[in-house]
Amino acid sequence: MTDALVRSQRAHRASVEVATADMAQYLQEVLGQKLTAYIADVADHKAVGRWASGKRKPQPKAEERLRSAYTVFHLLQSVESPHTVRAWMVGLNPQLADESPATALREGRFKDALAAARAFLAGG
Repeated sequence: MTDALVRSQRAHRASVEVATADMAQYLQEVLGQKLTAYIADVADHKAVGRWASGKRKPQPKAEERLRSAYTVFHLLQSVESPHTVRAWMVGLNPQLADESPATALREGRFKDALAAARAFLAGG
């Protein structure tokens, strides 16, 4: 198995095994509450804090976006620093027609964001 495949499998497994509250708390810590809310496509950024505390659960579509963001973040963090990954999330990305990965995740283009993350790790 290649290193890239192993990293992808580990990131996927992490996103499947993590509890929703723990995932929301982690993303809130590394991306910030507003960016996490943006990716989840929720208007109230304080909802992220309620998810992180376990007081509420996100709607299914928001949870899907969060899990995808968590997968991408873990994949990139296997090689890069959290600071670099956050910058990658908000920066214009040539693999995404110069849109940010955060926007792609918000729009439900999970495969595109994951492919862009893999390309970044491969040096692109």
